[in-house]
Amino acid sequence: MNCSAQRPALAPAGTAARRLQRSPRATRQKVWCLGGEDIHLRMPFFRKLAGLGFDVTVLGSGEAEPFARHGLPYIRYPLRRFLNPGADVRSLREIVRLVGAHRPDVVHGFDTKPSLLAPLATSRAGVGRAVRTINGMGYIFSSRSPAALALRPVYRGLQRYVAPRAAMTIFQNAQDRAYFEAHGLVALGRSRLIPGAGIDVDDFNACNLDSGAQARLRGELGLQHNTIVTTVSRLTRQKGIPTLLEAAARVAARHSEVVFLLVGPREAEGPLAVSASALERHAPYVRALGVRNDVPALLAITDIFVLPTQYREGVPRALLEAGLAGSAIVTTTMPGCTDVVRDGWNGLLVEPSDARALARAIITLLERPELRREMGQRSRDFVREHFSLERVADAHAKVYEEVSRG
Repeated sequence: MNCSAQRPALAPAGTAARRLQRSPRATRQKVWCLGGEDIHLRMPFFRKLAGLGFDVTVLGSGEAEPFARHGLPYIRYPLRRFLNPGADVRSLREIVRLVGAHRPDVVHGFDTKPSLLAPLATSRAGVGRAVRTINGMGYIFSSRSPAALALRPVYRGLQRYVAPRAAMTIFQNAQDRAYFEAHGLVALGRSRLIPGAGIDVDDFNACNLDSGAQARLRGELGLQHNTIVTTVSRLTRQKGIPTLLEAAARVAARHSEVVFLLVGPREAEGPLAVSASALERHAPYVRALGVRNDVPALLAITDIFVLPTQYREGVPRALLEAGLAGSAIVTTTMPGCTDVVRDGWNGLLVEPSDARALARAIITLLERPELRREMGQRSRDFVREHFSLERVADAHAKVYEEVSRG
Protein backbone atom coordinates (compact mmCIF):
# COMPACT_ATOMS: atom_id res chain seq x y z
CA MET A 1 0.00 0.00 0.00
CA ASN A 2 1.38 3.38 -0.99
CA CYS A 3 0.90 6.47 1.11
CA SER A 4 2.92 9.67 1.07
CA ALA A 5 2.65 10.13 4.84
CA GLN A 6 5.44 8.43 6.82
CA ARG A 7 4.42 6.77 10.04
CA PRO A 8 6.56 6.56 13.18
CA ALA A 9 8.64 3.46 13.91
CA LEU A 10 6.52 0.44 14.67
CA ALA A 11 6.47 -0.70 18.28
CA PRO A 12 6.42 -4.42 19.21
CA ALA A 13 2.90 -5.80 19.36
CA GLY A 14 1.17 -9.14 19.70
CA THR A 15 2.20 -12.43 21.19
CA ALA A 16 5.29 -12.80 19.04
CA ALA A 17 6.52 -9.41 20.21
CA ARG A 18 6.16 -10.44 23.85
CA ARG A 19 8.14 -13.61 23.19
CA LEU A 20 10.84 -11.64 21.41
CA GLN A 21 11.11 -9.15 24.26
CA ARG A 22 11.68 -12.01 26.68
CA SER A 23 14.32 -13.64 24.46
CA PRO A 24 17.54 -11.65 23.82
CA ARG A 25 18.69 -14.25 21.28
CA ALA A 26 15.50 -13.86 19.26
CA THR A 27 15.80 -10.09 19.07
CA ARG A 28 19.17 -10.51 17.30
CA GLN A 29 17.86 -13.01 14.77
CA LYS A 30 19.01 -12.03 11.28
CA VAL A 31 16.24 -12.50 8.72
CA TRP A 32 16.98 -11.95 5.04
CA CYS A 33 13.95 -11.42 2.79
CA LEU A 34 14.64 -12.31 -0.84
CA GLY A 35 12.47 -11.06 -3.67
CA GLY A 36 12.42 -9.49 -7.12
CA GLU A 37 11.93 -6.04 -8.59
CA ASP A 38 8.70 -5.35 -6.70
CA ILE A 39 9.85 -6.54 -3.27
CA HIS A 40 9.30 -2.97 -2.02
CA LEU A 41 5.56 -3.66 -2.08
CA ARG A 42 6.10 -5.74 1.07
CA MET A 43 7.56 -2.76 2.92
CA PRO A 44 4.88 -2.65 5.66
CA PHE A 45 5.55 -6.32 6.44
CA PHE A 46 9.32 -5.78 6.66
CA ARG A 47 8.87 -2.75 8.90
CA LYS A 48 6.56 -4.73 11.16
CA LEU A 49 9.14 -7.53 11.43
CA ALA A 50 11.81 -4.98 12.36
CA GLY A 51 9.45 -3.56 14.94
CA LEU A 52 9.09 -7.04 16.42
CA GLY A 53 12.84 -7.15 17.05
CA PHE A 54 14.18 -8.99 14.01
CA ASP A 55 17.34 -7.79 12.23
CA VAL A 56 15.77 -7.50 8.76
CA THR A 57 17.70 -7.13 5.52
CA VAL A 58 15.94 -7.13 2.14
CA LEU A 59 17.44 -8.43 -1.10
CA GLY A 60 15.82 -7.52 -4.40
CA SER A 61 16.46 -6.54 -8.00
CA GLY A 62 14.70 -3.16 -7.84
CA GLU A 63 15.79 0.27 -6.69
CA ALA A 64 17.13 0.91 -3.18
CA GLU A 65 15.43 4.26 -2.60
CA PRO A 66 12.20 2.96 -0.97
CA PHE A 67 14.23 1.04 1.60
CA ALA A 68 16.59 3.92 2.31
CA ARG A 69 13.57 6.12 2.95
CA HIS A 70 12.39 3.72 5.67
CA GLY A 71 15.83 2.94 7.08
CA LEU A 72 15.84 -0.75 6.08
CA PRO A 73 19.09 -2.39 4.90
CA TYR A 74 18.83 -3.36 1.25
CA ILE A 75 21.09 -5.38 -1.05
CA ARG A 76 20.48 -5.32 -4.78
CA TYR A 77 21.26 -8.46 -6.75
CA PRO A 78 20.68 -9.47 -10.40
CA LEU A 79 17.45 -11.33 -11.17
CA ARG A 80 15.69 -11.84 -14.49
CA ARG A 81 11.94 -12.06 -14.14
CA PHE A 82 11.30 -14.28 -17.16
CA LEU A 83 12.81 -17.69 -17.95
CA ASN A 84 16.58 -17.41 -18.40
CA PRO A 85 18.63 -20.36 -17.07
CA GLY A 86 22.00 -18.63 -17.51
CA ALA A 87 20.88 -15.53 -15.62
CA ASP A 88 19.24 -17.69 -12.94
CA VAL A 89 22.54 -19.51 -12.29
CA ARG A 90 24.30 -16.16 -11.93
CA SER A 91 21.62 -15.02 -9.49
CA LEU A 92 22.08 -18.15 -7.40
CA ARG A 93 25.86 -17.74 -7.29
CA GLU A 94 25.52 -14.16 -6.07
CA ILE A 95 23.02 -15.10 -3.36
CA VAL A 96 25.28 -17.96 -2.21
CA ARG A 97 28.19 -15.52 -1.99
CA LEU A 98 26.16 -12.99 0.01
CA VAL A 99 24.73 -15.60 2.38
CA GLY A 100 28.17 -17.05 2.99
CA ALA A 101 29.66 -13.63 3.68
CA HIS A 102 26.90 -12.27 5.98
CA ARG A 103 25.62 -15.50 7.57
CA PRO A 104 21.91 -14.73 8.18
CA ASP A 105 19.90 -17.02 10.44
CA VAL A 106 16.91 -17.22 8.07
CA VAL A 107 16.64 -16.57 4.33
CA HIS A 108 13.01 -16.13 3.27
CA GLY A 109 12.23 -16.29 -0.45
CA PHE A 110 9.09 -14.62 -1.84
CA ASP A 111 7.67 -15.14 -5.34
CA THR A 112 8.45 -17.95 -7.80
CA LYS A 113 12.17 -17.69 -8.47
CA PRO A 114 13.26 -16.40 -5.04
CA SER A 115 11.31 -19.21 -3.33
CA LEU A 116 13.46 -21.65 -5.31
CA LEU A 117 16.72 -19.74 -4.92
CA ALA A 118 16.53 -19.31 -1.13
CA PRO A 119 16.68 -23.05 -0.24
CA LEU A 120 19.36 -23.68 -2.87
CA ALA A 121 21.48 -20.80 -1.57
CA THR A 122 21.39 -21.79 2.11
CA SER A 123 22.08 -25.41 1.17
CA ARG A 124 25.11 -24.52 -0.96
CA ALA A 125 26.45 -21.91 1.44
CA GLY A 126 25.92 -24.20 4.44
CA VAL A 127 24.57 -21.22 6.35
CA GLY A 128 21.12 -20.35 7.70
CA ARG A 129 17.68 -21.91 7.31
CA ALA A 130 15.49 -21.31 4.26
CA VAL A 131 11.82 -20.37 4.34
CA ARG A 132 9.86 -20.04 1.11
CA THR A 133 6.47 -18.48 0.44
CA ILE A 134 4.29 -19.85 -2.34
CA ASN A 135 2.19 -16.79 -3.05
CA GLY A 136 0.19 -18.25 -5.88
CA MET A 137 1.04 -20.72 -8.64
CA GLY A 138 0.68 -18.24 -11.47
CA TYR A 139 0.91 -18.63 -15.21
CA ILE A 140 2.39 -22.14 -15.35
CA PHE A 141 -0.51 -23.70 -13.45
CA SER A 142 -3.26 -21.39 -14.74
CA SER A 143 -2.67 -21.35 -18.49
CA ARG A 144 -3.43 -24.13 -20.96
CA SER A 145 -0.94 -22.75 -23.46
CA PRO A 146 1.70 -25.16 -24.89
CA ALA A 147 4.48 -23.24 -23.14
CA ALA A 148 2.78 -23.45 -19.74
CA LEU A 149 1.99 -27.15 -20.15
CA ALA A 150 5.61 -27.83 -21.13
CA LEU A 151 7.00 -25.91 -18.16
CA ARG A 152 4.66 -27.47 -15.59
CA PRO A 153 6.61 -30.73 -15.05
CA VAL A 154 9.88 -28.77 -15.00
CA TYR A 155 8.53 -26.51 -12.25
CA ARG A 156 7.24 -29.50 -10.27
CA GLY A 157 10.66 -31.12 -10.56
CA LEU A 158 12.39 -28.00 -9.26
CA GLN A 159 9.98 -27.68 -6.35
CA ARG A 160 10.42 -31.37 -5.50
CA TYR A 161 14.21 -30.91 -5.54
CA VAL A 162 14.26 -27.87 -3.24
CA ALA A 163 11.57 -29.13 -0.84
CA PRO A 164 13.93 -31.00 1.54
CA ARG A 165 16.29 -28.01 1.53
CA ALA A 166 13.58 -25.66 2.86
CA ALA A 167 13.08 -25.59 6.62
CA MET A 168 9.52 -24.33 6.10
CA THR A 169 7.14 -23.59 3.24
CA ILE A 170 4.44 -20.97 3.75
CA PHE A 171 1.26 -21.11 1.68
CA GLN A 172 -1.20 -18.26 1.34
CA ASN A 173 -4.19 -20.42 0.47
CA ALA A 174 -5.26 -23.98 1.23
CA GLN A 175 -5.65 -25.04 -2.43
CA ASP A 176 -1.97 -24.44 -3.20
CA ARG A 177 -0.96 -26.30 -0.06
CA ALA A 178 -3.12 -29.28 -1.01
CA TYR A 179 -1.60 -29.35 -4.51
CA PHE A 180 1.97 -29.33 -3.19
CA GLU A 181 1.20 -32.06 -0.67
CA ALA A 182 -0.54 -34.25 -3.28
CA HIS A 183 2.45 -34.02 -5.66
CA GLY A 184 5.20 -34.40 -3.05
CA LEU A 185 6.45 -30.81 -3.48
CA VAL A 186 6.67 -30.02 0.23
CA ALA A 187 8.35 -31.95 3.03
CA LEU A 188 6.00 -33.60 5.51
CA GLY A 189 5.37 -31.37 8.55
CA ARG A 190 7.25 -28.43 7.07
CA SER A 191 4.42 -26.21 5.87
CA ARG A 192 2.25 -23.49 7.36
CA LEU A 193 -0.81 -21.65 6.07
CA ILE A 194 -0.58 -17.86 6.52
CA PRO A 195 -3.22 -16.01 4.46
CA GLY A 196 -1.66 -13.16 2.51
CA ALA A 197 1.14 -10.73 3.22
CA GLY A 198 -0.99 -8.73 5.65
CA ILE A 199 -2.27 -5.20 5.40
CA ASP A 200 -1.57 -2.37 7.83
CA VAL A 201 -5.09 -1.36 8.80
CA ASP A 202 -4.07 1.76 10.73
CA ASP A 203 -1.71 2.98 8.01
CA PHE A 204 -4.34 2.43 5.33
CA ASN A 205 -6.96 4.30 7.35
CA ALA A 206 -4.53 7.20 7.75
CA CYS A 207 -4.56 7.55 3.95
CA ASN A 208 -8.35 7.73 3.66
CA LEU A 209 -9.61 10.87 2.00
CA ASP A 210 -12.34 13.07 3.38
CA SER A 211 -15.17 14.07 1.09
CA GLY A 212 -13.44 17.29 0.04
CA ALA A 213 -10.23 15.50 -0.94
CA GLN A 214 -12.22 12.88 -2.83
CA ALA A 215 -13.98 15.62 -4.78
CA ARG A 216 -10.62 17.22 -5.64
CA LEU A 217 -9.18 13.90 -6.87
CA ARG A 218 -12.26 13.27 -8.99
CA GLY A 219 -11.82 16.76 -10.40
CA GLU A 220 -8.15 16.16 -11.24
CA LEU A 221 -9.14 13.02 -13.13
CA GLY A 222 -12.09 14.72 -14.81
CA LEU A 223 -14.52 12.25 -13.24
CA GLN A 224 -16.72 14.54 -11.15
CA HIS A 225 -19.97 12.94 -12.29
CA ASN A 226 -18.86 9.44 -13.26
CA THR A 227 -19.29 6.06 -11.62
CA ILE A 228 -15.82 4.57 -11.18
CA VAL A 229 -14.88 0.92 -11.61
CA THR A 230 -11.24 0.32 -10.69
CA THR A 231 -8.77 -2.49 -11.36
CA VAL A 232 -5.29 -2.59 -9.81
CA SER A 233 -3.19 -5.18 -11.60
CA ARG A 234 -0.42 -5.80 -14.05
CA LEU A 235 -2.02 -5.19 -17.44
CA THR A 236 -1.48 -8.65 -18.89
CA ARG A 237 -3.60 -11.24 -20.63
CA GLN A 238 -3.10 -13.66 -17.73
CA LYS A 239 -4.58 -11.12 -15.34
CA GLY A 240 -7.73 -11.12 -17.45
CA ILE A 241 -7.44 -7.60 -18.85
CA PRO A 242 -8.76 -8.54 -22.35
CA THR A 243 -11.81 -10.08 -20.66
CA LEU A 244 -12.25 -6.89 -18.64
CA LEU A 245 -12.08 -4.74 -21.78
CA GLU A 246 -14.80 -6.80 -23.44
CA ALA A 247 -16.94 -6.60 -20.31
CA ALA A 248 -16.35 -2.85 -20.07
CA ALA A 249 -17.75 -2.38 -23.58
CA ARG A 250 -20.91 -4.26 -22.57
CA VAL A 251 -21.29 -2.22 -19.39
CA ALA A 252 -20.69 1.11 -21.16
CA ALA A 253 -23.40 0.31 -23.70
CA ARG A 254 -25.89 0.22 -20.83
CA HIS A 255 -24.33 2.72 -18.40
CA SER A 256 -22.62 5.52 -20.27
CA GLU A 257 -21.60 7.27 -17.04
CA VAL A 258 -19.21 4.45 -16.02
CA VAL A 259 -15.44 4.84 -16.39
CA PHE A 260 -13.03 1.96 -15.85
CA LEU A 261 -9.67 2.90 -14.32
CA LEU A 262 -6.79 0.47 -14.91
CA VAL A 263 -3.93 0.99 -12.45
CA GLY A 264 -0.69 -0.90 -12.93
CA PRO A 265 2.30 -1.49 -15.22
CA ARG A 266 1.99 -2.47 -18.87
CA GLU A 267 5.21 -1.65 -20.74
CA ALA A 268 7.37 -3.71 -18.34
CA GLU A 269 5.28 -6.85 -18.89
CA GLY A 270 6.91 -7.74 -22.21
CA PRO A 271 5.06 -10.23 -24.40
CA LEU A 272 2.42 -10.85 -21.73
CA ALA A 273 1.14 -7.26 -21.83
CA VAL A 274 -2.07 -6.15 -23.48
CA SER A 275 -1.36 -3.88 -26.41
CA ALA A 276 -1.72 -0.11 -26.31
CA SER A 277 -4.03 -0.34 -29.32
CA ALA A 278 -6.37 -2.70 -27.40
CA LEU A 279 -6.67 -0.11 -24.65
CA GLU A 280 -7.18 2.72 -27.14
CA ARG A 281 -10.09 0.88 -28.79
CA HIS A 282 -12.00 1.12 -25.50
CA ALA A 283 -11.45 4.81 -24.82
CA PRO A 284 -13.02 6.93 -23.40
CA TYR A 285 -14.78 4.57 -21.00
CA VAL A 286 -11.48 2.80 -20.16
CA ARG A 287 -8.49 4.80 -18.90
CA ALA A 288 -5.10 3.22 -18.19
CA LEU A 289 -3.40 5.32 -15.52
CA GLY A 290 -0.16 3.31 -15.29
CA VAL A 291 1.64 2.83 -11.99
CA ARG A 292 0.35 5.20 -9.28
CA ASN A 293 1.57 6.03 -5.79
CA ASP A 294 -1.90 7.02 -4.57
CA VAL A 295 -3.76 3.70 -4.81
CA PRO A 296 -5.57 4.17 -1.44
CA ALA A 297 -6.84 7.53 -2.64
CA LEU A 298 -8.07 6.02 -5.89
CA LEU A 299 -9.82 3.25 -3.97
CA ALA A 300 -11.52 5.89 -1.82
CA ILE A 301 -13.32 7.24 -4.90
CA THR A 302 -14.01 3.78 -6.38
CA ASP A 303 -17.59 2.51 -6.59
CA ILE A 304 -16.77 -1.08 -7.63
CA PHE A 305 -13.44 -2.92 -7.64
CA VAL A 306 -12.80 -5.60 -10.27
CA LEU A 307 -9.99 -8.16 -10.45
CA PRO A 308 -10.59 -10.42 -13.48
CA THR A 309 -7.49 -12.59 -12.96
CA GLN A 310 -7.00 -15.96 -14.63
CA TYR A 311 -4.01 -16.69 -12.35
CA ARG A 312 -3.81 -19.07 -9.43
CA GLU A 313 -3.20 -16.24 -6.96
CA GLY A 314 -1.83 -16.41 -3.42
CA VAL A 315 -4.06 -13.88 -1.69
CA PRO A 316 -4.18 -10.81 -3.97
CA ARG A 317 -3.12 -7.69 -2.10
CA ALA A 318 -5.27 -5.62 -4.45
CA LEU A 319 -8.38 -7.38 -3.11
CA LEU A 320 -7.33 -6.78 0.49
CA GLU A 321 -6.81 -3.07 -0.12
CA ALA A 322 -10.09 -2.80 -2.02
CA GLY A 323 -11.87 -4.60 0.80
CA LEU A 324 -10.34 -2.38 3.44
CA ALA A 325 -11.41 0.64 1.41
CA GLY A 326 -14.99 -0.64 1.66
CA SER A 327 -15.43 -1.52 -2.00
CA ALA A 328 -17.87 -4.08 -3.31
CA ILE A 329 -15.73 -6.51 -5.31
CA VAL A 330 -16.14 -8.51 -8.47
CA THR A 331 -13.44 -11.13 -9.06
CA THR A 332 -12.96 -14.64 -10.39
CA THR A 333 -13.22 -18.08 -8.84
CA MET A 334 -9.43 -18.57 -8.96
CA PRO A 335 -7.60 -19.77 -5.81
CA GLY A 336 -6.69 -16.87 -3.55
CA CYS A 337 -9.54 -14.68 -4.76
CA THR A 338 -12.06 -16.96 -3.09
CA ASP A 339 -10.18 -16.54 0.20
CA VAL A 340 -11.17 -12.85 0.22
CA VAL A 341 -14.54 -12.76 -1.54
CA ARG A 342 -17.56 -14.84 -0.61
CA ASP A 343 -19.98 -14.87 -3.50
CA GLY A 344 -23.11 -12.85 -2.78
CA TRP A 345 -21.88 -11.78 0.65
CA ASN A 346 -19.07 -9.25 0.21
CA GLY A 347 -18.79 -9.40 -3.57
CA LEU A 348 -19.56 -11.43 -6.67
CA LEU A 349 -17.52 -14.27 -8.19
CA VAL A 350 -17.47 -15.16 -11.89
CA GLU A 351 -15.61 -17.76 -13.90
CA PRO A 352 -12.34 -16.50 -15.43
CA SER A 353 -12.39 -15.45 -19.11
CA ASP A 354 -16.19 -15.04 -19.11
CA ALA A 355 -16.74 -11.45 -20.25
CA ARG A 356 -20.54 -11.78 -20.30
CA ALA A 357 -20.68 -12.98 -16.70
CA LEU A 358 -18.22 -10.28 -15.63
CA ALA A 359 -20.35 -7.57 -17.27
CA ARG A 360 -23.54 -8.93 -15.66
CA ALA A 361 -21.93 -8.90 -12.20
CA ILE A 362 -20.71 -5.31 -12.60
CA ILE A 363 -24.12 -4.18 -13.88
CA THR A 364 -25.83 -5.89 -10.95
CA LEU A 365 -23.77 -3.84 -8.49
CA LEU A 366 -24.15 -0.64 -10.52
CA GLU A 367 -27.91 -0.95 -10.36
CA ARG A 368 -28.07 -1.90 -6.68
CA PRO A 369 -26.17 0.79 -4.73
CA GLU A 370 -27.53 -0.41 -1.38
CA LEU A 371 -26.12 -3.90 -2.03
CA ARG A 372 -22.77 -2.28 -2.93
CA ARG A 373 -22.66 -0.49 0.40
CA GLU A 374 -23.55 -3.63 2.37
CA MET A 375 -20.93 -5.69 0.59
CA GLY A 376 -18.32 -2.96 1.03
CA GLN A 377 -18.87 -2.85 4.78
CA ARG A 378 -18.64 -6.62 5.02
CA SER A 379 -15.39 -6.58 3.04
CA ARG A 380 -13.92 -3.95 5.36
CA ASP A 381 -14.79 -5.93 8.48
CA PHE A 382 -13.62 -9.24 6.98
CA VAL A 383 -10.20 -7.91 5.96
CA ARG A 384 -9.68 -6.24 9.33
CA GLU A 385 -10.43 -9.49 11.16
CA HIS A 386 -8.55 -12.00 9.02
CA PHE A 387 -5.75 -10.24 7.13
CA SER A 388 -4.28 -7.61 9.46
CA LEU A 389 -0.53 -7.01 9.20
CA GLU A 390 -0.07 -7.63 12.92
CA ARG A 391 -1.69 -11.06 12.67
CA VAL A 392 0.39 -12.05 9.63
CA ALA A 393 3.69 -10.75 11.06
CA ASP A 394 3.05 -12.57 14.32
CA ALA A 395 2.54 -15.84 12.41
CA HIS A 396 5.81 -15.31 10.51
CA ALA A 397 7.65 -14.57 13.75
CA LYS A 398 6.55 -17.97 15.06
CA VAL A 399 7.87 -19.63 11.89
CA TYR A 400 11.27 -17.92 12.16
CA GLU A 401 11.60 -18.93 15.80
CA GLU A 402 10.60 -22.50 14.97
CA VAL A 403 13.05 -23.00 12.10
CA SER A 404 15.89 -21.38 14.05
CA ARG A 405 15.38 -23.99 16.79
CA GLY A 406 15.76 -26.66 14.12
